[in-house]
Amino acid sequence: MNILECKNLRKEYVSGENRISAIDGISTAFEQGQFCAVTGQSGSGKSTFLHNLSSLEKPTSGDIIYNGKSLLGYNDNQLSVLRRRRFGFVFQSYNLIAELTAYENIVLPIMLDRKKPDEEYIKRIIEVLGISERLEHLPSTMSGGQQQRVAIARAIANKPTVLFADEPTGNLDVKSGREVMELLRQIIKEFNITLILVTHDMNVASQADRIITIEDGKIVSDTSEPAEKTENSGITSGKNAETLSTGEQ
Repeated sequence: MNILECKNLRKEYVSGENRISAIDGISTAFEQGQFCAVTGQSGSGKSTFLHNLSSLEKPTSGDIIYNGKSLLGYNDNQLSVLRRRRFGFVFQSYNLIAELTAYENIVLPIMLDRKKPDEEYIKRIIEVLGISERLEHLPSTMSGGQQQRVAIARAIANKPTVLFADEPTGNLDVKSGREVMELLRQIIKEFNITLILVTHDMNVASQADRIITIEDGKIVSDTSEPAEKTENSGITSGKNAETLSTGEQ
């Protein structure tokens, strides 16, 4: 069952009289619980694709469909609610609040949403990530791998259906990067989260269920599709039982 889809997605940037096409007509879809790696050379458009797909940036044209509903009609506030309640984000930079403890960083999105944390769920996340002994520590006292684990916990604290990760192992050594990838795979399997991960590292990409390769803003290969269909990369959308109202606050 598909949870997220984009149709003819395009993103252009204007520089003087020039138009730069970063995303050039991508159409594809992602199944619930799937681990998809998006790869390509620097400047290929893979990160721009992730940012548009996750609504962090607005596409120039095309449509993004989450859970069977087009996001074209969503205003900025509704998109913010969607990201806060349905999407999770993990970046190369951990983006933890330096003045907050690990636990406070983890529950921060929930508190900003004026909700009460599901303590049993948070406890299980912490157990899976192996950070129970670091909850009272500030980010400055933790290693890079520990900080990224806290960042992952924060990203899924609100029980997202889709987790977007942009080079999550980029700042880590080989051992820590391997551990983070193992944890990500365990988390998405246990909590049935769709993971869309951008990476230039084929060792990381090879661990995914599916690999999309982007060049010049277009999908040039997709391991989930027959070779003759890869050029168009078109997949019809499906619906998930969960629904987010455009008026949800």
